[in-house]
Amino acid sequence: MALTYLWRHHRLPRIARPATFTEFVQHRKLFDRDPRLAAFSDKVAVKQFVADRIGAHWITPTLWHGTTLPANPPWPRPFVVKSRHGCNQRAFVRSGDDDWDAICRRSARWMRQSYGRWLDEWLYTRIPRGLLVEPFIGSDGQLPVDYKLYVFGGKVACVQVHLERETRHRWLVLTRDWQRISSPTADANPAAPVSLDRMIEAAETLGQGFDFVRVDFYEIAGEPRFGEMTFYPGSGLDPFDPPELDLMLGRLWAGVRATPAA
Repeated sequence: MALTYLWRHHRLPRIARPATFTEFVQHRKLFDRDPRLAAFSDKVAVKQFVADRIGAHWITPTLWHGTTLPANPPWPRPFVVKSRHGCNQRAFVRSGDDDWDAICRRSARWMRQSYGRWLDEWLYTRIPRGLLVEPFIGSDGQLPVDYKLYVFGGKVACVQVHLERETRHRWLVLTRDWQRISSPTADANPAAPVSLDRMIEAAETLGQGFDFVRVDFYEIAGEPRFGEMTFYPGSGLDPFDPPELDLMLGRLWAGVRATPAA
């Protein structure tokens, strides 16, 4: 893990005394064994928690979950196949032209893998291996913008906005007041979602009781939709630009840990 961090950040992580956000992620991976981390990262189980906390209307329904996809998909297209126990394991079925047999073979590989061991991502080893199917929630076959809210001690600090995830994936970071804090790029600041205030309120409700969690949302026809809760964003390997942003977020995490619980 330390060598992978060195490769991505060009320095070794300070595991014993983390200072940056990405170092705190490494520390959590190695030492935090809170069982809630796994329960709330389980893409099937988390939906009931979210529905109980903020309402069932925030949830994308599960059309099916199990361990082996059927030979012929019975669900209306378009839909999405995901693993419940890993990250970036998904397949989109938009039409009858998609190769279902190939998707079945991919999903079988997901089921054979013990996700999380390579990068010491403990929590994923505690989630039951499985698959789920959800309706596709994008528009005109395109994925929606992904809004990832960074919550420290129950307070949203910033929003990471992911654009064009299937074609020209890139992201930028803005404050909760929609001021850019990541480095300038060719992209203009995207318009704030009309439901941003509701996303922030929901993220802070779901983030209560954790020193840090990232809560992800989409906006569908002006309405916010829960995506997932993440405790190891990018496995702590994605560099921030500028690097000072990594330190700024690390200070927020350190400040929460240093504050006695009420």
